[in-house]
Amino acid sequence: MAKEFTVPPVVFPYGSGVNPSVGNINQRRVPTAPFQPSRPPSSSSALPFMSFDMGSATSSSVSLGGSISSSAATGSASFEDEEPLLDELGIHPDQIWYKTRSILNPLRVNSTAHKDSDLSGPIFLYLSLCLFQLLAGKIQFGVILGWIVVSSIFLYVVFNMLAGRNGNLDLHTCTSVVGYCMLPVVIFSAASLFIPQGTSVARYAVAGVFVVWATRACTNLMVALADGGEEHRGLISYACFLIYTLFSLLVIF
Repeated sequence: MAKEFTVPPVVFPYGSGVNPSVGNINQRRVPTAPFQPSRPPSSSSALPFMSFDMGSATSSSVSLGGSISSSAATGSASFEDEEPLLDELGIHPDQIWYKTRSILNPLRVNSTAHKDSDLSGPIFLYLSLCLFQLLAGKIQFGVILGWIVVSSIFLYVVFNMLAGRNGNLDLHTCTSVVGYCMLPVVIFSAASLFIPQGTSVARYAVAGVFVVWATRACTNLMVALADGGEEHRGLISYACFLIYTLFSLLVIF
């Protein structure tokens, strides 16, 4: 026995009396052709968009290369005209060596070399003294720097008080002279590395020689570079002797 199924009626969305196939055709969108640029009638090139003027491109590249090369040449010329870095920083190694060599003669110090004061040489000698003290097992960077500053101010005040109105010693020159005259103390610090610790008499004797050397050099420079110090040479020598004795005791102990 066959089973019957009820089929619901099919309702189309079109109005009555309208053929569905016709309505479908009317609502279908017709695709449009893609955009094609119009070709010029006189152009015979196969690639119309790649046509350009080779002469203008060549001239532009030549001008660009010429400008780059000219700017590079100008930059190299200006770099060659610049001063060395040490000269811009105010550090002159030949001048430092000339001033240091003038201290090496304990009997006669060349005062003309120290007319132009600087702090590059004293800083170098200060670092050398700190290095030799470090090799001896003593870390005294801050102590030595503080003593140099205090010693320079002390000698500056003493000299100007003795010279009175005639004194024309400035603090920069005083610091430069005290720093360069530290060379005998630096040599003594380097030599003390090879002197046995037990022989205290030998160490004091060697320290006395280097202190007298530094005192004589500093006194001669102070009297020669500033006015009004010749008549007070003894007091200036005593102040310099106290300064370099202090540094030599720092090396001994």
